[in-house]
Amino acid sequence: MKRPLYSALGLLSVALGAVGAFLPIMPTVPFLLLAVYFFARSNPEWEQKILDHPHWGPQVHDWRERRAISRRAKTMAIGAMTTGVVFTWYTLGHPWYWISLAILVTCGSWIATRNE
Repeated sequence: MKRPLYSALGLLSVALGAVGAFLPIMPTVPFLLLAVYFFARSNPEWEQKILDHPHWGPQVHDWRERRAISRRAKTMAIGAMTTGVVFTWYTLGHPWYWISLAILVTCGSWIATRNE
C-alpha cells in the first residue's frame, strides 16, 4: 500500500521540480531531493535516473553526501530569485514586488549561508 503512495509522491515531486526548472521563484533541487527519497522507497530505477541525470544528479549527490550546495548553484538560485523580483516589479508593481523582495532576502540569505 505504501509503495504506490511513495511512487505518486515521487512523481508529484518530479513534476514540481520540472516546473521549478522554468520558473525563477520556484526551486528545483529540493523537489528532486524529495523525489529521490520517495523513489528510494518505491522505485529504485527512477531514483537512479535522477541520480544519473547530467545536470541535476551532481547537485542531489552533493546534498546527499555532504549536505552542501555548490557555490555555482547558490549563485544561480539567488540570481533566479532576483530575476523574479525584477519581473514582479515590472508586471505587478507596488506593493507586490515587496513580497518577492522579502522572499529573496529571506531565502537568499538562507541559501548563501549554507555550507559549501
